[in-house]
Amino acid sequence: MFFPRARQSTHGAGRPTAWRAATAGALVLPLALLALEIRAGSTAQAQTQEPVNSGQGIAAEAVAHGPEAPLAATVSEGQVKEVAPGGVLTYPSVTSCLTVTVRLRGGGLVGAHASLFQVPGELRSDGILPALKALVAGRPVAAIEVRGAVGAWHPSYFTKAIESYGDGEQVPVPSGQDVAGIARAVADGLGRARHIVTVQDVPDGDQIVR
Repeated sequence: MFFPRARQSTHGAGRPTAWRAATAGALVLPLALLALEIRAGSTAQAQTQEPVNSGQGIAAEAVAHGPEAPLAATVSEGQVKEVAPGGVLTYPSVTSCLTVTVRLRGGGLVGAHASLFQVPGELRSDGILPALKALVAGRPVAAIEVRGAVGAWHPSYFTKAIESYGDGEQVPVPSGQDVAGIARAVADGLGRARHIVTVQDVPDGDQIVR
C-alpha cells in the first residue's frame, strides 16, 4: 500500500507532528484488517485440512480390512481364493493336480489349486502353500483337505517346483501314493498341526467344496 511522504511545514513545529499522528492513525486500520484476513485464512485452511486427514484415515482403514469374500469362487490351476461362510469353491478340471482347502473355524473356505506344471501367469507348485498361508493369515483353522491326483505328486513339489530343476538335475518321481508325506508337506507349508490335514485321492474332474 502506498502512502505519501511527510512534508516539513514552514508554519511552526506543531503541524508536522499532527500530520504524522494522522498518518499513523491511517495505517492502523489497514494493518488490523490484514491481520484479520491472515487469521481467517489460517482458520479456513485448518478446517479444510481436517476432513482431508480424516478421509485418508478412512481410506486406509477400508483398504486394511478389504471387501468381504464372495459366496462362490472358481479356483483355476495356480490360483488361491476365498469364499465367505456358506460359500462354495469350484476347482475345475482336476486331473494331475492337487487341491488344498482350508476350512476356517468361522465357516469360510480358502482354497488353492496346485498344478504339476506352472500355468502361464499363475503360481508354481512351490508358490501355492506360501500364498495360501498368507491369505489364511493367523485365523483359526478347523481342517485342511487335500484332494486330487495323489499318486502323481511327490511331497517335495510343494517346496521345489518341477520347473526349478536345471539340466542334469534329478527330478523326484513319486512312487505310489505318499499320503503321509503330502500331509506333512502341507502341514509344514501352512504352519499348522499335522492331525488336521487329510489327503484323499479322487477321480479326475471338477471338484466342488461347500
